[in-house]
Amino acid sequence: MSTATSTPGRAAGRRARGRFFGLRVAAAVVVSLVTLFPLYWMVVVALSSRAELLGGTLRLWPRELTAANFERVFSSFPVGTWVSNSVAIAGVTAVITVVTSLLGGYAFAHLRFRGSGLLFVAALATLMIPVQVIMVPLFRLVTALELYGTYWAVILPTAASAFGIFLARQSMLGIPRDLVDAARIDGAGHLRIFTAVVLPLSKPLVAVLFFMSVLQSWNDFAWPLIALQQNRLFTLPIGLLYLQGQFGSDYGATMAFALLNVAPMVVLFLVF
Repeated sequence: MSTATSTPGRAAGRRARGRFFGLRVAAAVVVSLVTLFPLYWMVVVALSSRAELLGGTLRLWPRELTAANFERVFSSFPVGTWVSNSVAIAGVTAVITVVTSLLGGYAFAHLRFRGSGLLFVAALATLMIPVQVIMVPLFRLVTALELYGTYWAVILPTAASAFGIFLARQSMLGIPRDLVDAARIDGAGHLRIFTAVVLPLSKPLVAVLFFMSVLQSWNDFAWPLIALQQNRLFTLPIGLLYLQGQFGSDYGATMAFALLNVAPMVVLFLVF
């Protein structure tokens, strides 16, 4: 009797879960379309002719695809140099950030020293300080170190991430303590434990730290605008501002350049 009664109940529950799952999928599709539409519109404008843009006849898909907007951008500005600058700064910054975050996270997770808790809280407190507050002292610092107007003026101030250290510490706390203690009993030092035990178990953490650092460095605008003087040292976000001042209302060229700036991060996001 109980089996016969419970079977319709389970069937009704499965139907309810199925309807709920369908609603969640539909909501996810709608939200995804809303989120992706600005990127789609950027592609449409970048591939539309100037006459179509000025004539006000722009459609959801251009009548004729053209690369003229990209040609104008590449012929008027050193886009290749700016891409190289962005790749170099983002790549070096990401590598240094990953190394410092992993070492700091290991120290806070597996080393016991006086004041470690207070030091960790102090590092987290820096996350509440807006970057605009430290721009003037940071400018004076890089000027005193004779780094102003170089790549290192952009790379070094962001090479240590408090959030990266926090993320690494939380991840490394999940590594079984027995593995670390066993390695220590076998005579391994901290460097050996870090490279042979902790690091191989932290590959997902390394990927997350690298991606987040590249994304932040690639999109950084305010500090590179201050720290980089010469046109040949500009990154893509600064180049986009420079292009807007030169082209004015040429939305096709502006969107083409913006697409060049966004596309690498979209591809990197999809890869990861």
